Amino acid sequence: MAAVTKDETYMREAKKQAMKAYALGEVPIGCVIVYEDKIIARGYNRRNTDKNTLSHAELNAIRKASRKLGDWRLEDCTLYVTLEPCQMCAGAIVQARIPRVVIAAMNPKAGCAGSVVNLLEMDGFNHKVQVTRGILEEECSSMLSGFFRELREKKSVKNRRKERNGNDKTGISGIGKKGNGIT
Repeated sequence: MAAVTKDETYMREAKKQAMKAYALGEVPIGCVIVYEDKIIARGYNRRNTDKNTLSHAELNAIRKASRKLGDWRLEDCTLYVTLEPCQMCAGAIVQARIPRVVIAAMNPKAGCAGSVVNLLEMDGFNHKVQVTRGILEEECSSMLSGFFRELREKKSVKNRRKERNGNDKTGISGIGKKGNGIT
C-alpha cells in the first residue's frame, strides 16, 4: 500500500470541510490553505446559508488566511479544494498570489482550472499558479454525485406530492386553473 502523501492528508481536511457544507444542504465543497506545513484557514461552501453569492469555500478560506497572515498576498501558501474553482474563485486565487492549488475533482460545467477554461495557468496574467489535479478525485467526485442525486430525489418526491395533491405553485388546489370558473 502506498504511503499517504501530504497532498492527500490536506485534501482529507478539505473534504471534512465539504462535509460541513453537505450537512447544511449546501453543495459540498471544502477548502484548506496551508502555510509552512500548517493549516491556517478552512472554508466550506455557505452560499445558500449566508444568502451570499460570494460565500464559496475558496473565498471563505482566502479571507481567513489573509486575516491570519495579515496580508492579502498569500505567496507562500498552498490551497486545497475538493472541486475545481469557478471563475470567481480562480480570479481570487490569482489575485491573492497563491503559488499552488491542489484540486480533487474537476468541474466540466464551470471549472476554471482546465475544464472549461484555465485561468490559473493562463499566460498574460501577472501571476501563474502551479496546479495539481486528481488528489482524492474519486472520493470527492462520489460525494458530489451523491449530494446531487439526493437533491434530485428530494425534488422528484416534492413534485410527485404536488401533482398528487393537485396544487399549483401557490399551494392552493384548483385556484387559477383553467376551467374551474375561478381566474
